[in-house]
Amino acid sequence: MARTAVPAALAAAAIAVAGCSNEGSQQTANVVNGKQQFVAKCGSCHTLARAGTKGIVGPNLDDAFAVSRSEGWGDDAIRGVVLGQIQHPGKGFAMPANLVKGDDADDVAAYVAASAAVPGKEGPILAAAVKSASSSKPAVAKAGVLTIQTDPTGQLAYVETTAQAAAGPIKLVMVNKSSVAHDINIEGTSVKTPIATNATSSGSGTLKAGTYTYFCSLPGHRAAGMVGKLTVK
Repeated sequence: MARTAVPAALAAAAIAVAGCSNEGSQQTANVVNGKQQFVAKCGSCHTLARAGTKGIVGPNLDDAFAVSRSEGWGDDAIRGVVLGQIQHPGKGFAMPANLVKGDDADDVAAYVAASAAVPGKEGPILAAAVKSASSSKPAVAKAGVLTIQTDPTGQLAYVETTAQAAAGPIKLVMVNKSSVAHDINIEGTSVKTPIATNATSSGSGTLKAGTYTYFCSLPGHRAAGMVGKLTVK
């Protein structure tokens, strides 16, 4: 390949992907698994339109690779950049090296290479690889306990985007089955849960009647859509 080095700016912006590594073959990679791993491990920090992720802490991968596409870079070349960056993210990057290992890492790199800055929708198999757990039903407090779940696939979303509770003492419970850290804060109050990863956490307080916004306080999560509406009567 004539162009073996990536300009420093692109290399830095291209992939601070929050979790990837290793080597492998584009032809033998499992891009379905790659999408699933990317959403679970990387999407909380990075926007990638085809994956449906909206993280804003790290670079937008569609933007990062748009110039490469316009200059004629193929998937293999982009995949090489991805692997290089995820194995050696460099000093000052929040992404740890080798967060995803072995075949999973190669699958993630292949998926990003096949998806970043690519217009249009995915085919039916890839489109169905990660399903949203969002529910149209509200979370309803029972006996003073309000339980809200985070998306178990690692997407920046709560399962329940609306909730209902009675005024008075309340115990707020967050169920987070993903590997991405989250919390729940009820805006304008002291009611919040501790940050937790793959665990259940809870906090207590008292709420007056009214309408509240609940959100995840981790950087970029609220802006990416991790927010809901709580009605207290």
